[in-house]
Amino acid sequence: MPKQSPTPRRRRGRLLRRGASLAVLLALAGYLAVQYVTGGTGEPRCVVVSGKGDGASYEFTPEQAVNAATISAVGTARGMPERAVTIALATALQESGLRNIDYGDRDSLGLFQQRPSQGWGTRKQIMDPAYAAGEFYAHLAEVPGYSRLPLTVAAQRVQRSGYPQAYAKHEPDATLLAAALTGRAAATLTCEGRPDTTPDGGPDAVRAALVRDFGREVLQPAAADVGSADAGSADAAATPSPSPSPSGPAAATDAGTVTVPVRTTDIASETAVRRHGWELAHWAVANSSALHIERVSYAGRVWVAGGGADAWRTADDGGTGGSAAAGSSTAAVRIVTGH
Repeated sequence: MPKQSPTPRRRRGRLLRRGASLAVLLALAGYLAVQYVTGGTGEPRCVVVSGKGDGASYEFTPEQAVNAATISAVGTARGMPERAVTIALATALQESGLRNIDYGDRDSLGLFQQRPSQGWGTRKQIMDPAYAAGEFYAHLAEVPGYSRLPLTVAAQRVQRSGYPQAYAKHEPDATLLAAALTGRAAATLTCEGRPDTTPDGGPDAVRAALVRDFGREVLQPAAADVGSADAGSADAAATPSPSPSPSGPAAATDAGTVTVPVRTTDIASETAVRRHGWELAHWAVANSSALHIERVSYAGRVWVAGGGADAWRTADDGGTGGSAAAGSSTAAVRIVTGH
């Protein structure tokens, strides 16, 4: 008896199954492509962990990391204590989710939802995160005993919000962020994913961002360090444009490196020196996506872009792109860019 051909219904079933299998394969290929482009995750992300080893952590986006780093840097550059930075970060988490938004209630704008009509500045000024953070700290400094007040009370004295208790829920996350971004908790901030595709970045952009957040003094070597090997390299790296150097692989690497001195003239102890160094190192990691930063070295530890949650490694591990000695000094932070 001749073999019966498949019915049209069976043929349609086979085509549907094959189509579904092809769709799954295409989806998997797309997922793997995203994994490659972002360095291992579907979306770039940053994570800060507790320096106490208690398992506490906070995950946020590169955009939020840049804004958090600016808020912290502006505060410490003004001589504000870590508690002030915690209050500022908790306030920005509540008001804008650490995003520099151009809308809000009535004419509220920016990270802290400040209002031009209430004397906080012009729209353009308020949309500048460094300016907005500076205004917040200026008002916070006028609150008597703010560092001893409950966080939500201190924040409310500045913000005059209609929801005065809302800031308290952000205190745990803000505390973790402040400990890392002020440098008290070393090697606790990491960012995954490759740098974004915007053209902004490179050593000149890193220097400009450092000055924006910390002030011009951040790129100047301390007077006591002038003439030392570390200060000499830091001074050369801090110039607005890289000095001419010999051609070749080493020259290409040096051209993309910014060496930031950890200034010591006004710092009393080695603990404070290391804290400021880690503040600068974590700032660089937080800005890694926006500024195309590929590697950060400080105090014997190296962070490498795309290195995952365990991105901070000892300086003599493979793949750091430099000698152990280059990343072991506490006198300077080395930032290597992709440009």
